Amino acid sequence: MNMAEMKPADAAPATPRPGARVVSAKHRFDEVALASYLEKALPGFSMPMQVLQFEGGQSNPTFLLTTPAGEYVLRKKPPGKLLSSAHAIDREYRVLSSLQGAGVPVPCTHLYCEDVSIIGTAFYVMEYVPGRIFTDPALPGLSPEERRAAHDSMNAALAQLHQVDWRAAGLGGFGRPECYAQRQIERWSRQYQATKTESVVAMDRVQEWLLANVPPDGPAAIAHGDYRIGNLLYDPDASRVAAILDWELATIGHPFADLAFNCMSYYFPPGDPVAPGLTGLDLAALGIPSEEEYLEAYARRTGNDPRPHWRFFMAFSLYRTAAIQQGVYARALTGNASSHLAERFGTLYQMTAATAWDVVRGR
Repeated sequence: MNMAEMKPADAAPATPRPGARVVSAKHRFDEVALASYLEKALPGFSMPMQVLQFEGGQSNPTFLLTTPAGEYVLRKKPPGKLLSSAHAIDREYRVLSSLQGAGVPVPCTHLYCEDVSIIGTAFYVMEYVPGRIFTDPALPGLSPEERRAAHDSMNAALAQLHQVDWRAAGLGGFGRPECYAQRQIERWSRQYQATKTESVVAMDRVQEWLLANVPPDGPAAIAHGDYRIGNLLYDPDASRVAAILDWELATIGHPFADLAFNCMSYYFPPGDPVAPGLTGLDLAALGIPSEEEYLEAYARRTGNDPRPHWRFFMAFSLYRTAAIQQGVYARALTGNASSHLAERFGTLYQMTAATAWDVVRGR
């Protein structure tokens, strides 16, 4: 299904797209060079081109390109010195392209460019998908029925992703499913150490427990790596996922790690400007499924029950998230992060580490 929204030949959108704003000074690039390149490389592209930047995209800045022929989205690496394994937009592009026609809601991809001489970094272009982004899993403003449908669609889209035959989709070699959990713990421990700004005892304790309690390898699946409601685009008129966004951390791995990351909102307090959660809310009254109901729905859809190893995967996801948050904070200190909220991550990653330790202790 083509989910692109194409505009009349001589018109830009009458109103700005949700979340789109003027490009920030630190993320500006040569728009003329980009337009000249796309005119040659992208069939159907035509000038003039207007560029806006989407708020969010902590890791890879994201832009809206509006042209007479239609609208596109550009994702690029951020400027500055980067860790070698981070900001892997080439992997994003590969998995998005492989999922075309697989029944998973993803945007159509157009092109990938690794020539850094054009706008300073590698980038790729995909279709613009119209829709709504909800950053708060409590979904304020929706009815209980709409909230339940939105959470159920989120669950269904993840279950569908995890059932894709990744080898048939051309993703053999995209990741190593064997010893996935142990390698992930080691990877994020290295990432954390590389950006560490201070000592956090809970991180050390959780890491030690995780390494001592790694479960046996389970079924391998395409793991999104950052599956949360803020990375989902919902249909403009229905509580249905129209597109899954932000695939930088995708790999072939254990599906329960993806599911646990998706369920972290059950462990965070509500109302936080960076990581709002559901702890303490009357979920039944709001129409939001409980964590147990959400896990049951996933198990029913996939035939794969996550509950026997849930404490490990939840503690792992919280630990991994704390390491990512620490990285955002470190970039904020050097002026490289994409969001004005990035410095908030300095407090947030310590809270997430403490929550992981509480999960380990059964609290």
